[in-house]
Amino acid sequence: MFDHLNNSVYNFLFDSIINSYLITHCNQDPPTSPQYGLVVHSHTDYYAPIAYPAVADLALRVNKLGRSSVTYEVAVFERGINAVCAAGEFVHVFVDRATGRPAQSGLGEALRLGLEKLRVGDAGEAGKARSTKL
Repeated sequence: MFDHLNNSVYNFLFDSIINSYLITHCNQDPPTSPQYGLVVHSHTDYYAPIAYPAVADLALRVNKLGRSSVTYEVAVFERGINAVCAAGEFVHVFVDRATGRPAQSGLGEALRLGLEKLRVGDAGEAGKARSTKL
């Protein structure tokens, strides 16, 4: 209606790329995994609109990996254009399914290993960021 992606669609895209990665690369099964991530913080910075019928491409990386939390960064690009249209941050706290409290045991091994692959290196060295198209 406004000839661009609505702000709420960006959050949907961020949630989708993160959860797709968790399922595919971190052995997470949303209904049965002993831990699941709750979004405790999110924000988005907008730089340029994406207008219909353009296709959005997303890139995902992990900026911080804590004991039971993960800070993700997602960049949104319009296909064929190298400039970032929007960048967002999501913070998950992984909680135990049984208690709903932050995971006392920390992130599970498969989850941590999968997220390490996306983590930006220390001392400003950029890690490998995976791109996923939605």
